Amino acid sequence: MTIEDIVFFPFFLLLILLLAFLLKPAVTNPISRRYYFPALGVKLLGAIALGLIYQFYYGGGDTFNFFHDSYFIWKAFIDNPMKGLFIIFSGPDFEDADTYLYLRNTYFAIDPNTFFVIRLGALFGIFTLHHYSAIALCFAFVSFTGVWAMYRTFFVMYPMLHRPLAVACFFLPSVFFWGSGYMKDTITLGALGWAFYSFYWGVVRQKKMVRHLIIFVIAVWFIYRIKIYILLCFLPSLILWVFLRFRNRMRPGVLRALVVPLLLLLATPIAYVVVSEITEGTRYSIESLASTTQITAEWLYYVSTMESGSAYSLGEFDGTWQSVISKFPAAVWVSLFRPYLWEVRNPVMLLASLEATAFFFLTFRLLWQMRNKLITLTRYLFEEPLIMMSLVFAISFSFGVGVNSYNFGTLVRYKIPMMPFYVSGLYILRYHANKRTTLI
Repeated sequence: MTIEDIVFFPFFLLLILLLAFLLKPAVTNPISRRYYFPALGVKLLGAIALGLIYQFYYGGGDTFNFFHDSYFIWKAFIDNPMKGLFIIFSGPDFEDADTYLYLRNTYFAIDPNTFFVIRLGALFGIFTLHHYSAIALCFAFVSFTGVWAMYRTFFVMYPMLHRPLAVACFFLPSVFFWGSGYMKDTITLGALGWAFYSFYWGVVRQKKMVRHLIIFVIAVWFIYRIKIYILLCFLPSLILWVFLRFRNRMRPGVLRALVVPLLLLLATPIAYVVVSEITEGTRYSIESLASTTQITAEWLYYVSTMESGSAYSLGEFDGTWQSVISKFPAAVWVSLFRPYLWEVRNPVMLLASLEATAFFFLTFRLLWQMRNKLITLTRYLFEEPLIMMSLVFAISFSFGVGVNSYNFGTLVRYKIPMMPFYVSGLYILRYHANKRTTLI
């Protein structure tokens, strides 16, 4: 960030706040509006804080590498607007000499997933004169719209839990810090919120189906273009949500009792087919996922051991599904409840550790309260499909990132998509268990 960023920052900040103010009446009600600007505020604060941390603490990193690459698209736009727009909307074409001239010095032009985010940043750069702080604020606001849509979805089902759900969606430090700046995670988090919102209204509630299904497809497409592995856990969880709602509409009896295992047996191959089609030809395909997991984990462990000292290990892999699945308990545990306080090596790890400790006590408190009500707890999981969907997504995603990351610094960024769902799921489950409104 430069002196120009400091000069332009207030102007773009006021523009975003004005836009948010104009949108507020359409997306809030008397209860939710109290969280609207505080939630936006922490997103905008997180966007700027992330840039400052990368500049003055890390001395560089992903967000500035993205900004570096988007500069060359901006330069192409200044020299030839049609050429710049072509790169933004079509991607790099290295067979074109003029395009290659601009992109030869970029870091990520050969990585289509990462370069997609850089192209989004370049698009915002056209309207912000390519200033880092302004682009970061735009990313934060776009992400905020999706996270607000996520909150509205939870809120419409559980308005009595408006406060804890607001904490889960907006005020988890890792989520608003790592999910607000000029980063991949910012866009995927916002798209995940929109996908959740549109699926609920379009499929579950069947309201304005065409409109909401279009939103759903667009949101899923953004996730697919940036971090396809999120869909490996999210789409099967949505399918399970629909099946359990179908089951709950049936009259109590033997058929309803038998339909759960039957639906699970049916949902599994459907989820497999959906995931296979989406990931076909990528390194996250079903056929290559186990070997990809082994390679990624070993590489990140090696790098983090050599450089940052924030490595963790779940044991050896042999590239088979059996070895990957055997790490399930340890991988979920490390994603949810580590690093421990005594594993902290730097301020960023301290933030992650405090959050993980809070997750542990929140989970332990619920399990302790339900220690003599295991059957009741299981019944709530199946009778409220939203709880099952949220926790299945959170736990399966925790397994995926925990078994792949092998670095606490990477893990704290990778796991933010599941964190609002995990905390929301626990609060909703606790509400059903207690059947009282003391959480408000």
